[in-house]
Amino acid sequence: MEYRPLGRTGTAVSTLCLGAMTFGKESDEKLSHAQLDRFVERGGNFIDTADVYSQGISEEIIGRWLAARPGVRDQLVLATKGRFPMGVGPNDHGLSRTHLTRALEASLHRLGVEAIDLYQAHAWDPITPIEETLRFYDDAVRDGKIRYAGVSNFIGWQLQKAATLTELRELTPIVTLQPQYNLITRDIEFELADVCRNEGIGILPWSPLAGGWLTGKYRRDEVPTGSSRLGEDPERGMEAYAPRNAQERTWRIVDTVRQVAEGRGVSMAQVALAWVADRPQVTSVILGARTLEQLDDNLGAAGLHLSESETARLDEASAPAVADYPYGGPGVEQRSRRF
Repeated sequence: MEYRPLGRTGTAVSTLCLGAMTFGKESDEKLSHAQLDRFVERGGNFIDTADVYSQGISEEIIGRWLAARPGVRDQLVLATKGRFPMGVGPNDHGLSRTHLTRALEASLHRLGVEAIDLYQAHAWDPITPIEETLRFYDDAVRDGKIRYAGVSNFIGWQLQKAATLTELRELTPIVTLQPQYNLITRDIEFELADVCRNEGIGILPWSPLAGGWLTGKYRRDEVPTGSSRLGEDPERGMEAYAPRNAQERTWRIVDTVRQVAEGRGVSMAQVALAWVADRPQVTSVILGARTLEQLDDNLGAAGLHLSESETARLDEASAPAVADYPYGGPGVEQRSRRF
């Protein structure tokens, strides 16, 4: 396992992060604990969850795992998130000081810890002024309840506004962004990646395997079946599957990943993870395994680095369509998609 600084901090995290969204839903407690054990055994030290995952059950599962393993907590960097509804009341969601105060206390209790290393806004809140959220983070750091602040699912102007305000008001900085990022979904390269580079913000990609597409388990024009997220939930499956299945770009990417994997003698998932892990500004890639076998395969990407030619092939196959002005078109300087 390799390690990198968490954004512009001095805290080191493993380049692969264990995501706990499946805990309490697709993975029961026994399996979740087994995944946590395996991840730590392989050198992983970065775990990401959220209060909304299984409505707090994911955090509780991690909390009981930590309680049964004295001393492990000090070796880990623990991240969670707040924003989405945890109740039916008008203040049971959002990024207000009222909600986040309650959400943070509840997360600390469920996890059984005194402080959370990385506390993240799970998404933008159009109601709450972002400065209110940032001041809450600053107070929480001063109170010793969180160590760093991050955000998830922000778009370009939202992230830049947050970063600028922390500098102007001398508040706790935003150190990470958690966006969807993979070979199929590269939209963050239009603006978000530039903001992260300019502000020293680390990128924590979620869905690095594009919901399983980059593992090679789906076939062109075949309705997903069996043990997969799309196969087990036909309604959600077809809503997500049909648009991607219809795009020639999807299959060009999948075929290229398969070719690189065969040439390397590794799995397609490992190639896809290695590609995103070595993108500029990426700190750690969030794994979302449903089984130990999937986790073991994903962990095989630790320390795997693609050659320049392999990376170039994948870059070319997955190049996102450049929109017209202001990103491209006549009279507009074309920016490198490698940022």
